[in-house]
Amino acid sequence: MFLSVQGIAKQQLGKTVLHPIYLNQLPNQRIAIAGETGSGKSTLLKIIAGLIQPDEGAVYFLGQRVLGPLEVLIPGHPSIAYLSQHFELRNNYRVHELLEMDNLLPQSEAVIIYEVCRIDHLLQRKTDELSGGEKQRIALAKLLTKAPVLLLLDEPFSNLDRVHKQMIQTVIEDISSVLNITCMLVSHDATDVLSWADRVWVLKEGKLIQEGSTKQLYYHPVNEYVAALMGEYNLIDTSLYPEFIQILGEGVRGKRALIRPEQFSFNGHAANFLEGRVEKSFFYGSHYMVHVLVEGMVIKVQTAIFQYHAGDKVKVQIDDLAG
Repeated sequence: MFLSVQGIAKQQLGKTVLHPIYLNQLPNQRIAIAGETGSGKSTLLKIIAGLIQPDEGAVYFLGQRVLGPLEVLIPGHPSIAYLSQHFELRNNYRVHELLEMDNLLPQSEAVIIYEVCRIDHLLQRKTDELSGGEKQRIALAKLLTKAPVLLLLDEPFSNLDRVHKQMIQTVIEDISSVLNITCMLVSHDATDVLSWADRVWVLKEGKLIQEGSTKQLYYHPVNEYVAALMGEYNLIDTSLYPEFIQILGEGVRGKRALIRPEQFSFNGHAANFLEGRVEKSFFYGSHYMVHVLVEGMVIKVQTAIFQYHAGDKVKVQIDDLAG
């Protein structure tokens, strides 16, 4: 097994931060750890990196146990790179000088990393002449030139504007596909990793509450907490709103059904539909989010068509429940 987390648990200041967690990662498998702030995501990542000592359990990497800081002189596994969300770069250095300090690779290979990290045009700059996004990509390149086998990224998308966020997403994609380095990252917003991750581990209050593919978690979350992490949703209790059984099917009678806004439509051509009234419509660039009052409940419907205004009568149907 490439990476195996076996019963990791941690307490801090008398409080349980992580309950026993068991998880595995395969080579080249893209793993995202999601959860609200304080759910234990960063603690788990640091334990995997060998930077925090677990109270229980062990982490095995390439068949050997990862030692914690109480067991080694210099914390951290030499083949596991960890980038904190609070990274720092030394001042009064040019970028190429900083990179050369840590580079363990031939220059030809280092150049490829600089290109992947989109920093090859920054090499002559000084560190105080860089934006936050540029500093992050340089810190990432510093780690990659140490030739890690596993890369751990703690909240890589936080505190970035849209342009730099999109760039770091592209960089992380290329680290996996071009450099062939296995990656694991932490994000409090699972929508940031929907298109990237092979598997998502969802934590809440230090417990692993769901693990699976992004599609599984998106369409079949175990609870409302997971549903909210994965994006907009409608939660319909058919015991309170039985009329929705008409379009949802008999299988949900007396149960709660989670329906994503894009699974609804206004076509009205289906055999079963419900009539409703538009209350609000919000423009999001690529689509509109329309709030519709249907049988006493307000639901969200996503559409690319701008033709719905407050007060309009509409016919709502389900297009896809397969997920």
